[in-house]
Amino acid sequence: MIHVPVLLDEVVQALRPRATGRYLDATVGGGGHSEAILRASTPSGRLLATDADERAVQTAAERLQPFGPRVVLRRCWLDQAAHVAHTEGFVPLDGIVVDLGLSSNQLDDAERGFSFMRPGPLDMRFDRTQKLTAAGLINECDLEELVQILRDYGEVTRARRIAEAIWSARPLHTTDQLRTVVTHAAGARYSTGRRPIHPATQVFQALRIAVNDELRRLETALPRLIETLAVGGRLAVITFHSLEDRIVKRAFRLAAGQDGGADADPRNLLAGRQEMEAVQTAIRARLVNKKPILPTDEEIRQNPRARSAKLRILERIDVA
Repeated sequence: MIHVPVLLDEVVQALRPRATGRYLDATVGGGGHSEAILRASTPSGRLLATDADERAVQTAAERLQPFGPRVVLRRCWLDQAAHVAHTEGFVPLDGIVVDLGLSSNQLDDAERGFSFMRPGPLDMRFDRTQKLTAAGLINECDLEELVQILRDYGEVTRARRIAEAIWSARPLHTTDQLRTVVTHAAGARYSTGRRPIHPATQVFQALRIAVNDELRRLETALPRLIETLAVGGRLAVITFHSLEDRIVKRAFRLAAGQDGGADADPRNLLAGRQEMEAVQTAIRARLVNKKPILPTDEEIRQNPRARSAKLRILERIDVA
């Protein structure tokens, strides 16, 4: 199945690809954004595509093969992408896209364990060479740590009740085992706002974030990526839940010389605070959109996975 990139037209419009440009897709996934940027920067624009998921890099390599030497693919975590861009000679960058959503390939592959809709192992690793899996996390952590993970990373309703149910049912090794436990503990469905969601949705989100250390990596990555931008270069970030969006919103405000406010990750990791402060003194930036860009109703109809996407754009305007 070919992954359908979210907010594709909006990302291309934001980055304004041109033939002389150098670009970074720091979460290449299925390669959709990369392909569009390369097409828009014909004939000589170059793109570095990175991802922590080796399978994603392989899939993107097949999709982007027609662009030949104009594209370079490397496997690395998001917080390593700026360093790789330096070593590969892509800095300063004219545009960067970060899409924090899971690809269709990841969600549809039961062996990856990302989706509770398909029976498979409780894996959830982006980098399958790392030791920690979702099953390992669940079966080895203590109860209070599990409660905190569900609260902080999934904003799970009835977090303690669900954590206690998971704790009592251990060991758990498959997605359907976890789904059954969570469903019984929370009830078949409950509502967040006006949209009913399955109770396992936020639990799986929380575990995936914890397994891959996603929020700390995002917060660490943002100041490093901003620093790689050329004057006039833009960073476009697509988030899919409030925890990510708060971190991006705060980092962008700080880079633009504004008060970051209270929009931070709930555990106040602030892994990138010192780097962000250093960026503030080294560059000037502006918020291209003060409010996030959302998918249209038509895009959501065609691709329901886009419904929670938010796009924020930052532009470097000068040295300080």
